[in-house]
Amino acid sequence: MTPKLTRRHLLGLGALQTAAALGLTRIGRANAPEHGTALVVGTGYGGAVAALRLGEAGIRTTVLEMGALWNRSGPDGRVFCSTAAPDHRSMWFRTRTEAPLATFLWLDVVNKNISPYPGVLDRVRFADMSVFVGRGVGGGSLVNGGMAVTPQRAYFSEMLPHVDADEMYRTYFPRANAMLGVNSIDPAWFETTEWYRFSRVSRKHAARAGLRTTFVPNVYDFGYMQREAAGTAVRSALGGEVIYGNNHGKRSLDRTYLAAALGTGNVTIETLHRARAVRRERDGTYVVTADRIDLAGKVVETREFGCERLFLGAGSLGTTELLLRARETGALPGLSDEVGRGWGPNGNVMTGRANHLWDTVGANQSTMPVMGIDDRDNPDNPVFAEIAPLPTGLEHWVSLYLAITRNPERGTFRYDPATDGVRLDWNRAQSQVSAASAKRLFDRINARNATIYRYDLFGGNRTFADDFTYHPLGGCVLGRATDDYGRVRGAPGVYVTDGSLVPGSIGVNPFVTITALAERTMSRVIAEDYAR
Repeated sequence: MTPKLTRRHLLGLGALQTAAALGLTRIGRANAPEHGTALVVGTGYGGAVAALRLGEAGIRTTVLEMGALWNRSGPDGRVFCSTAAPDHRSMWFRTRTEAPLATFLWLDVVNKNISPYPGVLDRVRFADMSVFVGRGVGGGSLVNGGMAVTPQRAYFSEMLPHVDADEMYRTYFPRANAMLGVNSIDPAWFETTEWYRFSRVSRKHAARAGLRTTFVPNVYDFGYMQREAAGTAVRSALGGEVIYGNNHGKRSLDRTYLAAALGTGNVTIETLHRARAVRRERDGTYVVTADRIDLAGKVVETREFGCERLFLGAGSLGTTELLLRARETGALPGLSDEVGRGWGPNGNVMTGRANHLWDTVGANQSTMPVMGIDDRDNPDNPVFAEIAPLPTGLEHWVSLYLAITRNPERGTFRYDPATDGVRLDWNRAQSQVSAASAKRLFDRINARNATIYRYDLFGGNRTFADDFTYHPLGGCVLGRATDDYGRVRGAPGVYVTDGSLVPGSIGVNPFVTITALAERTMSRVIAEDYAR
């Protein structure tokens, strides 16, 4: 469905363009108070929903975002760099890129040396797991593959049993999909275009193994993509752009929820502000301490933002760290022992298969996945496997996948006073549960097609990469660390609206679920808490 561009969207887009043109770190009202009514931390899916619904309700709202505004072209005329030619815009203060693939044909040709800069993608490393997150106005929506999947109702209810599924599937999932601009590829075009040959080959191989595939909606504008293929639009998804941002075609949050939020006139976004502490004052209000950084990463100012109500949308890592630090340092001592628990990587595992010479996957590949192998109904080994692109501009005979398994293992974040940071208790054995599940699925495909795994992609001759995730979930689980609507236990007036509410797994790409849950939370909070 194509999102309707309202007057608010247009006003918000204008505010974003003005801020980018002038090089401002503040977007929106020039006189935004530092002690306003509501404060939102983060501009990812949960934070963006909170900002819009607060602004619509007439509530003066300030939003803190640790990343930059990505709306200004560089010397090459593009806002974002491509996946194949990364530069300083690619990674968050790195000297070298850290892409999911380590090598190709065992050669170190994937990652490149870069200059440190507040780039759009970060890889946060823990002992046995690393997490990919987006940095910038729009959060993860800037760097993901855009697969907008609504979870199976039965599994949603299993993971979140206290949430009214009827209400979610009747009201909040449709609302989220409409606002996000979710649309589907034209099946006829899919069957004929060279850009999705890689998906059709994987579909054929899955069918031989008795496995079902399904089309998956996306937030990328498929009408724009068809114009890219016809040569009438600038290439983005067909130009190798994805993990470091898309310059065209993608309906990221800065073009949907956040634009509409700014258009209310009640919302201000402060960029390059890293929230690092929260405390409660004697009068019951909250203060968030944030460091403002420059483009070199230097802290140029420390600011305090007061608010009557605080909405945390900093993601599974950011929100959990803020609350865990506040509890352990005594700033918010009443927080539940559940803060930090229930974390999981959504069962993410990446693998690649080597196809026969006659099964070409195509030198030209769209970066937007549109199909998955759907074996979620398998009672013994439920898996959903995204058929992922590997756009190198040459024929490589590789079928690449991101499998989402149902791993029951959970990790725990713990505060480390020596570093004033958090560590993640998650070990290799827990990841192996996901890898084993994925292997059972792809062993079936290899056996039926007489194919083998690729050993050259992930380093160390590994066939499965289970040491990173795109889908961090949990840490402040709904109904445990919070009530059933994201109200933080032990901190009245603090709310969680992001992926930390989901207990480690949802079985599919999670951003539609996160958005829908945030819509549900904001509906209840504005109707009840702001009416008091």
